[in-house]
Amino acid sequence: MATIESDKIPLQQPKHQQFSLLPKVINGGIAGVIGVTCVFPLDLVKTRLQNQQVGPNGERMYKSMFDCFRKTYAAEGYFGMYRGSGVNILLITPEKAIKLTANDYFRHKLTTKDGKLPISSQMVAGGLAGAFQIVVTTPMELLKIQMQDAGRVAAAAKLAGKTVEKVSATQLASQLVKEKGIFGLYKGIGATGLRDVTFSVIYFPLFATLNDLGPRRKDGSGEAVFWCSFLAGLAAGSTAALAVNPFDVVKTRLQAIKKADGEKEFKGISDCITKTLKHEGPTAFFKGGLCRMIVIAPLFGIAQTVYYLGVAEGLLGMEKK
Repeated sequence: MATIESDKIPLQQPKHQQFSLLPKVINGGIAGVIGVTCVFPLDLVKTRLQNQQVGPNGERMYKSMFDCFRKTYAAEGYFGMYRGSGVNILLITPEKAIKLTANDYFRHKLTTKDGKLPISSQMVAGGLAGAFQIVVTTPMELLKIQMQDAGRVAAAAKLAGKTVEKVSATQLASQLVKEKGIFGLYKGIGATGLRDVTFSVIYFPLFATLNDLGPRRKDGSGEAVFWCSFLAGLAAGSTAALAVNPFDVVKTRLQAIKKADGEKEFKGISDCITKTLKHEGPTAFFKGGLCRMIVIAPLFGIAQTVYYLGVAEGLLGMEKK
């Protein structure tokens, strides 16, 4: 018996989930600004601890994270703890937006037809996200570090009976571009890439794994509840931060343009590693490690929570995908 083609009921094909770029960019930006505002004073302390070098007789300006915090607050006040935050807040929006959006994009592209994403693909997606973000991260970190470390350098100069001229981030950026062109803002890009790519390779797969372990929302979206995303961000962020701290120390020292009297200059990554090992030992690569963990954990916890809550979708009146 012949069948009539028009009477056939077509099989419903599963819809391929679309990748919405705009809300992801906005969520990444909002998350970055909120996170940085909350943890910036600790990031300043981390920078100063990493940049200080041990003198020939073992002398150092800061004995610990708490000592650095106390001395900085006493010498520069509350607003001194936010020195360099302007450039950080300005550029953290594109930086976090690129990082989080790029990771989602590459995860989307690398997901197999049956909806699976192997751990190796997760690591590739994270690494590519880290590589993309250094376009913004390198100049941001370069300018931020000069502002953050200025108080330490000025205090060391004062003890030596000297003075250091204050320079704003805008003046510094203009000076670097004038002297070396746009590439002047990319001093230490190799070390920045080494840190950020490695961090992302560790962080994103670990976050996704931990986030999948928690309870789901009751709205049928399949997303984790907000506190699960927050805790997953804390755990993955602190773990990745400690793992790449040696790279962060190298990057921070290479990007510090002004040094205190008697501090060594470094020609590149290998030179910095060699001299640091020789004069300060392997423990120097974990300077500011605890502080960095305390900075990165809430930074990414807040970032992932805002990102997964879909704040931008609410503002734009869009359905969260």
